[in-house]
Amino acid sequence: MSETRITTLEEEIAHLTKMVEELSDVVARQDQELSKMAHRVKMLMEREAERELDAGGSAVMTDQRPPHY
Repeated sequence: MSETRITTLEEEIAHLTKMVEELSDVVARQDQELSKMAHRVKMLMEREAERELDAGGSAVMTDQRPPHY
């Protein structure tokens, strides 16, 4: 291989390596955000179930499918 071709390949590998690292950081950040959101949704569902009980309704079963499924 020529020296120019090797240099070009090394530059491409460096660029791709940087992109992979950046994408990995994005995925890690999104995973953290998704975990936070899932926790918040769980808390909101529990709060709403408590409100339903306090209002005299029946218990909300968040893990059951509605009857129309």
